[in-house]
This record gives sequence, structure tokens and C-alpha cells, in this order.
Amino acid sequence: MVRPLILEKTTHRLLIRPYFVHDYSNWCASYESCGKARNRFDEGNMDMSDFTHSWFDQMVKKHQLAMEHDNAYILGVFKKSDESHIGVLDISTLLRDGFQWGRIGYTILNPYWGNGYGQEAVKGVLNLAFSQLGFHRIEAHIHPDNVPSIQLATAVGMNYECVRKGFTLDNGKWTDHLIYYKNDT
Repeated sequence: MVRPLILEKTTHRLLIRPYFVHDYSNWCASYESCGKARNRFDEGNMDMSDFTHSWFDQMVKKHQLAMEHDNAYILGVFKKSDESHIGVLDISTLLRDGFQWGRIGYTILNPYWGNGYGQEAVKGVLNLAFSQLGFHRIEAHIHPDNVPSIQLATAVGMNYECVRKGFTLDNGKWTDHLIYYKNDT
């Protein structure tokens, strides 16, 4: 199945789309504007000195290749009102064929928390995953301590399914993850 190379989803307040090389300054500024990390899952303010324009250009090319090969769709989240970069979403292909199964990841930068942007962005990208990318099932793999992520998954209509024991390597230790899912039906 040939996948579109340019994806966009517009919601009430947001534009969700791939990154382009001209997004570099906006992308850097958004991460520099983050406050102190508010929990262990929040990166907070980052030193952006290692993230050069050349590095960003290569990242954009890698994202484009991942989309072309149907491996992953990494999308920036931008406010429509002023084009501020406020987060990132990704859909990774787990299995196609008779499954059409993917995984979602989501990050809204901490200056934008508490405004409903996470729910709006995740609902938008789920719609895009089902309607444009042909997925049937999308899962969120969530660390049991990540309460805000659990609340977001629930708020957008994802259903709790199970605990996958020893699912991911976290600081050198195999860690359980909660599985939330949504189908296109």
C-alpha cells in the first residue's frame, strides 16, 4: 500500500503535520521555553546547543523516510493562531497485513499543559491514523506511573486492555506497561 508523504490534520485550534526544515527556529524556541520538568516523564527545559540546523534537517529527512516506508509518522503539533510549536505526536506501524495495527506516542510541551491541547491533538491524530493511514487498531503503551498519560488516553476514548509484563527496558530494568487501545469502528 502506498502511503501519502504529506499528512495534515487541522483541528479547532491546532495544525498537526510533518516537520519541515523551515520549522527549525520555531521548534528550538518551543523546547527552550519549557519550564522545569514537572514529573519524571517531562523533559522540561532542554539545552538546545547540540541541536543544530543541520541536525534538524537530517531529522526531517529521517522522518520523511520513515513515512515513505510506513514505519512511523512523526508529526509536529502547532497552534493555528500563531503557529507556535507545542508538541509532537507519532504513529508507529506495528503490523500491517490482516492487522493494521499501530502505536501512538504523544508529548505536549509543559508551557501548554492544562489547555486541552493534548486531547485535541490526540483525537486529531487518531482520526488521521484511521481515515488516512488505514490503521484498524492503535495502542498506547503507558508506564503505570504516568498518570497524566493514562488520563489523556482515557479522555480521548481509548480503552484499557491489559498490563504487559516486562514490556520495555527502562533505565536498565524491564518494566511493565499498561495497554490502552482504540479501534476504527
